[in-house]
Amino acid sequence: MTVRDAVVLGLGIHGSAAVYELALRGLDVVGIERFEPGHTRGSSHGATRMIRRAYPSPVWNDLVDRAYLGWDRWARAAGQPFVETTGGLYAHDGAPALQGGQSRPAGSDEWAALVPSVRPPADFGAVYDPEAGVVDAAGALAYAQSAAAAAGAELRFGETVLDWTVDDGIVTVRTSAGSVRTRRLVLAGGAWASQLVPQAAGFFEVWRIVTLTVPTGQAVARPPVLGCFSVDLPEGLVFGLPEAGGSGAKIGIDAGEVWDPEVPVAAPTGAEISHLAGLLQRFVPGIETAGGDAVACLYTMTPDKRFVVGALPGTPEVLVAAACSGHGFKFGPAIGEAVADLVAGVARPDLDFLTPSRMETLV
Repeated sequence: MTVRDAVVLGLGIHGSAAVYELALRGLDVVGIERFEPGHTRGSSHGATRMIRRAYPSPVWNDLVDRAYLGWDRWARAAGQPFVETTGGLYAHDGAPALQGGQSRPAGSDEWAALVPSVRPPADFGAVYDPEAGVVDAAGALAYAQSAAAAAGAELRFGETVLDWTVDDGIVTVRTSAGSVRTRRLVLAGGAWASQLVPQAAGFFEVWRIVTLTVPTGQAVARPPVLGCFSVDLPEGLVFGLPEAGGSGAKIGIDAGEVWDPEVPVAAPTGAEISHLAGLLQRFVPGIETAGGDAVACLYTMTPDKRFVVGALPGTPEVLVAAACSGHGFKFGPAIGEAVADLVAGVARPDLDFLTPSRMETLV
């Protein structure tokens, strides 16, 4: 049986980016996805995502920079941009806690000039990030997959992974369609990380998250008067995106019930939609929410809210690229590049803070 250079399990944004970046380097790579293209069972569907340089710790700064550079690189290759810069205001109760790039603390007396449509609680602190913006998520995912195929990758959809084993440096992956052998296996299954890495199942927790996207054409919702924003409330981090790329302004909460990914995600309830609409109207006064579109997706959380990227402990043939903890889409090109480097044997000590060895100590 032919031994492939790499097999990637899961074709969400990180798996698709990995397949694309590996194919660009001339590797013989296969991407395997359980569902059909465009499915809504995971974490990568939907029109838009936020990107920002403002992050809680400097340990993220290099990877954030690589993400911005990666989106520029993809834009040049695609001949179209994937990021629209809008600026962002991130508010929380207490002293400012975000840093990175050109982000800076901003007092409430500045908010109306920086992002006129946003009205966080007046007694909150806030950080303004002029480089924050909106990613064309649907366009980026479609591009990564089509460009990967054009570069020679084999993409298989509607194929379920049964198990994988390692023998004498070669990984054998069994699927519903047969078996494939590879020198390197990349586990990028998102909400199915616990199934793909059963020895660390307790490290991952899957949440059901609901977002609401309102109708387009609202002046109050367009940049520059509305940028990206978040408000850290006791119930969770409320996040919002402005109208961009033909998609309306969006709001969601980074908190939700624990969910079994084997069960199709339940549709948003009327109460959930009303609650999100109320939050959006509270923080963006004058915005119209009637006729909005609510959807549910899955977050795969880790105890420290950091990703898991690197070789599986004791199994160097197997790499993990998982658990985005609700803030991973913006890093798509950077994670794809990281996976390609690791498969090629390029040292990436900058990824040590995401090491899979954490799974043994934080469970």
